Amino acid sequence: MMKNAAPIGDYEIKQLKIFKVVADCGGFSAAETELNISRSTISIHISNLESRLNLTLCRRGRSGFALTEEGAVVYEATVKLLGELERFRNIISHLDVQLSGSLTVLFSDNISLDARANMPEVIRQFTKVAREVYLNADVAKMTEIERKVLQEEADIGFIPFHRELEGLEYEHIYTDICYLYASSDNPLAQMPQKELNDDIINAFPVVYAGIKSQELLNAQLPKMNLKATAYNYESRLALILSSKFIGYLPENYAQSYVDSGQLIAITPATQYYHLEIMAITKKTNSTNKIRSLFIKTMREFYLNKNTRGVMNSTKISSSI
Repeated sequence: MMKNAAPIGDYEIKQLKIFKVVADCGGFSAAETELNISRSTISIHISNLESRLNLTLCRRGRSGFALTEEGAVVYEATVKLLGELERFRNIISHLDVQLSGSLTVLFSDNISLDARANMPEVIRQFTKVAREVYLNADVAKMTEIERKVLQEEADIGFIPFHRELEGLEYEHIYTDICYLYASSDNPLAQMPQKELNDDIINAFPVVYAGIKSQELLNAQLPKMNLKATAYNYESRLALILSSKFIGYLPENYAQSYVDSGQLIAITPATQYYHLEIMAITKKTNSTNKIRSLFIKTMREFYLNKNTRGVMNSTKISSSI
């Protein structure tokens, strides 16, 4: 038997894992594929382990592979050891995520229910891990969301990108394309599309979000007849459906109204702009474990579901 046994370290655990796979596979040849290493390398690891333990663990040769009596004991002990190591990791991981406190998440418009963000599933995954965290979720204007995140009144916000502020970090969630819409009974909707030109469109009353920085995203907007402000999509839609205004809406939001014949996109080949939906957090050197866990959960969910690929965590260019 082994005398004056030294503590088992990472190298010995690696060898024991290899030994267990060999035993489970019933031999060196079968274990090659499972371990993705050559038979000779496996043999070296087993020989080193036997020397380390001063035991013969298995018989191998023309007669086939078989565990010795001592090898069977070591195999059972290895199964128990690896199981206890896994349980230890789970316990430590569990302690690390048993967080308490609160998380405040703010959404602009209907981002919280947009299928591309799939926020209900992200929240479901987050709360499975962070059971003791109290969630505060609300809808606000994007300028208010920016302010609250900067002042640490909110932990994370989801907004359409309209400017880059010092002190905030941005992560891309998905991209909207916004078209100019009119109600089906609007005079512009009654005209043949080929007869519509910029002069006619720009003269008609427009409802918009009322945010100055939005004009940087949409070069058409400053030239238009801005006659009404409606930040939320619902209120903007109501004004557009009155037939007295035209206005920009995300295609994804407006599509059901287009399908039902209530809305028509006006010259969509030219009257559109892209809108990047971002998650924003405050730049800080301090660690907020709850916020970090939510962001980690969000990233892993999007990656695993392959809905959008890996989120772009690089700071976006101010030229967007």
